[in-house]
Formats: sequence, C-alpha cells, structure tokens
Amino acid sequence: MMLFPRCLSLLVTAFFASNVRGSSEQVPLRDYSCQHPPYTIHLFSKAPLVIYISNFLTPSERSHLQEITKGTFAHSAVADESGQEGLRQTRTSQSTSVARDPIVRCIESRALLFQGFDTPRSHLEPLQLVQYGNDERYHLHTDWFTAADRATPDVGGNRLTSFFVYVAASNLTGGGTNFPILDQPDDERWCEFLDCDEPWDNGATFRPVPGNAVFWQNLMEDGAGDSATIHAGLPVTSGYKLGMNIWTRQGPLDEKFRGADGED
Repeated sequence: MMLFPRCLSLLVTAFFASNVRGSSEQVPLRDYSCQHPPYTIHLFSKAPLVIYISNFLTPSERSHLQEITKGTFAHSAVADESGQEGLRQTRTSQSTSVARDPIVRCIESRALLFQGFDTPRSHLEPLQLVQYGNDERYHLHTDWFTAADRATPDVGGNRLTSFFVYVAASNLTGGGTNFPILDQPDDERWCEFLDCDEPWDNGATFRPVPGNAVFWQNLMEDGAGDSATIHAGLPVTSGYKLGMNIWTRQGPLDEKFRGADGED
C-alpha cells in the first residue's frame, strides 16, 4: 500500500484538526484524554518524501516516555545483510520497546493519522526509544530491509515509512540525523531545523530539537527500497540524546510481534 500523493492534503487536515497545546504537567492516566498538539509541517523533499514536523510531541508526552522506559534500555542490535541481528560497532546506542498505555496509543494514533485515515494500527511496529551518550552513533543505514526474509508478508512486509522523533536532549552537541544524498536547501529559514554549518557536500543534517520529528517514505512506488533515504545518527560529542522510532510496515504485523491492539 502506497500512501501518497494524497498525504499532503491529509496532513493539512490533521494540522487543523489539532487544537490542544501540550503541557509539561503529567496527567494521571485515569483522567487522560488523547488530544493531538497543533504541530506544523515543513515539506523538505518530494522524492523521496521527507517532511519535518515541529511540535509532534508535547512536553508531557516526552516526560512520560522517559518515565516509563527508565531502566529498560539495552545495547541496540543491528540486522546484517542476511537478516541476522547482533551487536555491532555500526550502532553503539541503547534502545528499548515502549509499552502501550493510553498516552503511547495516542502517539501511535497521531502517527497513523499523519499517514492517512486508512492506515491500520496493525501495520505499526512497537514504538522504539533509542538513547545516545557521548561518542555514541548509528552509522549510515536504511530503515527498509535488504534481506528478503525480513520483509515477507507474514512479518508485515518491508518498512514503508519512518518517523524519527526527538524526545529529549541534555547539554547536547552533535547527534544530528544526516541524510547524505539529500541536498541542503538554500533558504536560510531551514537553519532553524538543519545544521547549516555542515559542508554542503555532506547532505542535510537535521538538528535534534526535542518534540520535533522527521518523517520519510522508505519505499518507491514499485515497493523497492529507496536508496536516497540512507541516513545516519551522527556521533554525540557531548551530552545526551533520546529519540524514538515509529515504523509502519506495508502490511499487518502479527500480534506476537506487536501485541494486541485493543480498542482505538
């Protein structure tokens, strides 16, 4: 299932349907009501489709994600070309899956709405948080799988789209998200979101601004992986970065991979 070109009209709908600004206060889950923040979209690239999103997460959502994942992180695994996962020097961060509670389900709903009204929740992988400390990084990679057995219909196919959401940063330098094949735009207004001090031939590097996100489409119209989406998590030279991956598959994931969906 390809989601675009109708995506932009749906994004505008999602933007104007959002009407509640975030608060840093924690809301008890028994009193929680899912309301989406009025995020702003910036079209970065049409091919591949890359969109920068300001205020995708509220401050209270960011605090909640940090609270519920304390003590759960482990060294991040990487799949090689054969599909075998293991610890490798190409990825030195730590990661964890996020348990699905009402706030997490609200974030899932926001990611689904962003992609179109007919994107099923069953196509979402469990949300993944990833933290980077000093000198930690993720070398150039694609989110779509090159190993055929990692993208079969029984596991939902390949990763159709990705969000990388910046959850938190503390005394951070470095740690941007670099797309070396994408061109950095000329308009200086992009410097609010891009590292404009990077050399032009390094491509485009998004700055890790907490609450903001980068969204992109991994696959081309024929279902093949788009090599232009290759990207890297640049080294953190000081401080700490916490991000979140939201991956949508081409088809539904079995409950054994993502858990029961329950009520929307």
